[in-house]
Amino acid sequence: MHEAPTRRAEIRFYEELNDLLPPEQRKRSFETTFHGSRSVLDLIQALGVPHTEIDVILVDGESVGFDHRVEGGERIAVYPTFERFDVSSVTRLRPEPLREPRFVCDVHLGHLARDLRTLGFDTSYERELTDDEIVARAVDEHRIVLTRDRGILDRRAVTHGHWIRTTDPEAQVVEVVRALDLKDSIELFTRCRECNGELEAVARVTVHDEVPPKIFAEHDEFTRCSGCGRVYWRGSHYDRMRERLGELLD
Repeated sequence: MHEAPTRRAEIRFYEELNDLLPPEQRKRSFETTFHGSRSVLDLIQALGVPHTEIDVILVDGESVGFDHRVEGGERIAVYPTFERFDVSSVTRLRPEPLREPRFVCDVHLGHLARDLRTLGFDTSYERELTDDEIVARAVDEHRIVLTRDRGILDRRAVTHGHWIRTTDPEAQVVEVVRALDLKDSIELFTRCRECNGELEAVARVTVHDEVPPKIFAEHDEFTRCSGCGRVYWRGSHYDRMRERLGELLD
């Protein structure tokens, strides 16, 4: 039985998709080889780029879907998600953006999950969640997967996701806000950092015995989590969060 002949195609990835490639393949066209006819999705994912990061693919200048067959000799251009741009004239490969963003974070992103909750985003996170459970939660609850594991984003069931580039926990929330254009959706301190429950304003007198005397004396406004009952006030953590986000909150 003869092996299928080697075929070649020229491919280039644009903008932040280059973060997912080795240095020698970034911001340039390069040749990729394969055997037999391959779907353009298989070809792209073999290079390490998850489908959730992609919105438009052009093959020889024509917009195509993920199932387009590559036979060899083509020139392929791959573009990232266009949340802010009008690309109505081409084939968009993801479902419509989730206009009320809700997230599920993998087990490595506990710090990010708490920061997103602080910004008011419904964010699911449990330290013991398996990859299968993360995917199921994303599908069942229409959540965007945030992960450091590209393998999760390769799964066809995941329609919305973002691979977290930075390993700095303090910088991850800034990356997500910028990458997914979330600035206008921020509602600071409306969710519990610990359990994701919604925060509700409470009368100051009702928390007298639940907060330190100094805190009670210095603050007039308090909120309570509807889920776990924790009491919150705008202390130093509020100032630190505003400082970290900088112009994103201006």
